[in-house]
Amino acid sequence: MTVPLKSRPAERLPDWLRRPVGKASELSTVQRIIKQHRIHTICEEGRCPNRGECYAQGTATFLLMGPVCTRACAFCQVDKGHAPQPLDPEEPEKVAASVQLLGLKYVVLTSVARDDLPDQGAGWFAATIAAVQRRNPQTQVEVLTPDFRGDRQLIAQVVAANPVCFNHNLETVRRLQNPVRRGAKYERSLGVLQTVKVLAPHLATKSGLMLGLGETAAEVLEALGDLRAVGCDRITLGQYLRPSLEHLPVQRYWTPAEFEHLGQLAREMGFQQVRSGPLVRSSYHAGEAEAPSSSG
Repeated sequence: MTVPLKSRPAERLPDWLRRPVGKASELSTVQRIIKQHRIHTICEEGRCPNRGECYAQGTATFLLMGPVCTRACAFCQVDKGHAPQPLDPEEPEKVAASVQLLGLKYVVLTSVARDDLPDQGAGWFAATIAAVQRRNPQTQVEVLTPDFRGDRQLIAQVVAANPVCFNHNLETVRRLQNPVRRGAKYERSLGVLQTVKVLAPHLATKSGLMLGLGETAAEVLEALGDLRAVGCDRITLGQYLRPSLEHLPVQRYWTPAEFEHLGQLAREMGFQQVRSGPLVRSSYHAGEAEAPSSSG
């Protein structure tokens, strides 16, 4: 299936998707530290709608290995290119120092895809986890990784660094993988999560789906079932928001009630932690225990 990029103009967002950016005074501490250390966050590079809330709470999701991705997924705001910047050898320590300054007890490390690197960045994840843990021994680290082309040895390298949760996003349903996730494969992503469970059965695994790209409720449930079949423990469900006219158009805005219903079905399927709501993103309240309702 081919989804046209510019088939519709920008639309007015439903009221439930409108969120204040946040007060400048509440955002300044995180933004200052990020700027001083010359590091990146997916909060900014991906224009996350929750960054005001997270910054006000003194949290952020760190984006490793630069702001340029070697893949060109049709939903993503992050810059694309075949010649990303060389790795900053000081980045692991800069991230660790930022975690210390912010006093984070739970931190998420993610990255652009770096298919240009021999190890696709697996060693960089391991090095950054180690740096964070040296400076912040009480801080728990979650990783949100690319697929590493399904390479078991590279996945094992990240697992061996002892994160508390290994997140890899399926992003969308099986039928829409090709137009949405260029360079990625549905079965390969499931295989990444399955490999983690084989290597470390007690390590929590997590994945996420964006809704609004043309999927049906039945297809979402099929994807949730596929994730549970490979032992995935945690799930996030959120609304896809079109970053620009160059990106895939939104086919549908799912309502808060629909997200709540899907979240309940996910819990019934056995997911241990469920975050389901229009503004939910992969790292939203990642370090919190499951709550009775996760629609926000």
